[in-house]
Amino acid sequence: MNPVAWLIGLILPACGFPAAAGLPTPPVMDVAHLVRPDTPNTALAAPLGFTPPPDIVTPRYKVSRDQLFASIQDVAATQPRTYQAALYPAERQVHYVARSAVFNFPDLIMVQVNEEGPDSSSLIVYSRSVYGRSDFGVNRKRVETWFGLLRSKLPQSSER
Repeated sequence: MNPVAWLIGLILPACGFPAAAGLPTPPVMDVAHLVRPDTPNTALAAPLGFTPPPDIVTPRYKVSRDQLFASIQDVAATQPRTYQAALYPAERQVHYVARSAVFNFPDLIMVQVNEEGPDSSSLIVYSRSVYGRSDFGVNRKRVETWFGLLRSKLPQSSER
């Protein structure tokens, strides 16, 4: 770990740890009762009609939920400084910690895939900062990047 992150870890403890360490293991998130903070340091991608209203409306995918779940996990695995923190296969939910390059700030990302039919599924991605009031758009950019990569893996998945 770089010395700057170690020093910041003295004030912001989670910054002083590598990978997903230093944060509690996230429990299964009840996305039906998701409450976003008033701070502008989150990004939510979800299907049209989701509550709370998403920043990014996600399409319905013409693939099984298992295929979509595997594909989004593949996308997350390609991201720099992104580590799996918890996996709940029965719920098709996975949690990640993404760390900033210099200061090692942790962000939390929750991904859930829902079945919409035998060969149809939807995706919810909720990315948020652990520290700070503003994230300078980092969480939204992350979600947009993940969806761009997912589109390249599932090019026929643009039906809403």
